[in-house]
Amino acid sequence: MTERPPAAVDLDAAQVADVLELADLAAGTDGVAPLSEHVLLHLRYDRGVGLGAGRDFVVTMDGKIAGYAYLGRPEPEVSGEFAVHPAWRRRGIGHGLVRDLVAEANGHTLQLWAHGDLPAAARLAGRTGFERFRALWQMRRSLRDRLDRPEFPPGSTLRTFAPGQDEEEWLSLNSRAFGKHPEQGSWTRHDLELREREPWFDPTGFFVAVRDGRMAGFHWTKVHQEQEQEQVGEVYVVGVDPAEQGSGLGRALTLAGLGYLRERGLDQAMLYVDEDNGPAIRLYQALGFTRTRTDAMYRRPADP
Repeated sequence: MTERPPAAVDLDAAQVADVLELADLAAGTDGVAPLSEHVLLHLRYDRGVGLGAGRDFVVTMDGKIAGYAYLGRPEPEVSGEFAVHPAWRRRGIGHGLVRDLVAEANGHTLQLWAHGDLPAAARLAGRTGFERFRALWQMRRSLRDRLDRPEFPPGSTLRTFAPGQDEEEWLSLNSRAFGKHPEQGSWTRHDLELREREPWFDPTGFFVAVRDGRMAGFHWTKVHQEQEQEQVGEVYVVGVDPAEQGSGLGRALTLAGLGYLRERGLDQAMLYVDEDNGPAIRLYQALGFTRTRTDAMYRRPADP
């Protein structure tokens, strides 16, 4: 068996298909997808477009991709993710990928996601000098249970997102709502348009609250296939203008979206929330959500 060490590459279509297959196999083995939506969008649409995109690294064994890693651009930290083919584990491939990502970070603090926070990821992090510093909860609730009626603040109305018209105003609102969020708050027009191209995108499930003629909040839902037969509804993004904090708008938008997902005939709803976002967690717990999984991010400080 011959191994080629990790190397930054411009993936062609066949290699992308191999990486996506590797990710599916890893998800089937581990019970959790190893790559985030951001990386999957990069693979499908953005690979090799230059400095605006991240970089791809692969390890090959006998001419086949045995490991894959993604490294984003420095902002000023640099974030990455990686996955190893189940058939090629326990051979040092993950360690080699991490070692090369550290080198490619070029002195920047490196952050790596460990989806599912699996024990193997924690062990590898400890061996390579990373510390756990952030966690993302996945929370779920049954849509068969009772749902309150949404009560919107006086003067606000609800409509759905209009593609081709609402993008710029929505991006401005999203930036205000998530100004301190390391990923969501930095979305660009390109980030939004990539998701509008996805098969799951449906503006009828993208709700916008309007007050005094301007967007005050939104709830973007998502429906995706989790297993062969099961569709799960997701509270994809809920955001409100900081001026609306405490008005009850976020709760009303969340309930409106959950009602829509139930009308679609779905049984389950899920969402992701940062572990340290106490107000959001309390809201979701009050709406019947409970934690079902944790994703962790590990950080390795920049070398002096």
